[in-house]
Amino acid sequence: MTRCHASTLHSPLIHKHLPVFMTPTATTDYFGLTIPLMDLIGLVPDSIGADHARTVLPWRADLTNSRGDIHGGTLMSVLDFTLSAAARGTGPSVGMATIDMTTSFMSPGTGDLVIEARCLRRGASIAFCEGEVRGADGQLVAKASATFKVIKRRPGGD
Repeated sequence: MTRCHASTLHSPLIHKHLPVFMTPTATTDYFGLTIPLMDLIGLVPDSIGADHARTVLPWRADLTNSRGDIHGGTLMSVLDFTLSAAARGTGPSVGMATIDMTTSFMSPGTGDLVIEARCLRRGASIAFCEGEVRGADGQLVAKASATFKVIKRRPGGD
């Protein structure tokens, strides 16, 4: 087992990737929301409609696994956000909480990626969505389906 010495966390290489704790730094408008994790990952919101959303993930070395492909955890995070955005659609008064998400990985994500999601059905309390991650060449990288709890936001609440 390899252990990380505490002084390693203060090296310039590691430190430049660590967020400044307790300081709000997210500035990107994610379809009406501020989401620091998506800002950190570098996800770019592209388009949103009544039942669909599209985002773009530019390739960065710090998002990759040991083989140089976009890490599966990164792909799952951007799928979760983009699917929930499709479930929300253009309704800013509605929030989503992930109940379940199933992801299948088809091929490595080796460059810039496009994430497209659609809401198949949205009821009063549950929404069902599916989406795909594709490379710039159109190759299917991953697909996911998810179920979300619909959360009605209260004025002055979250």
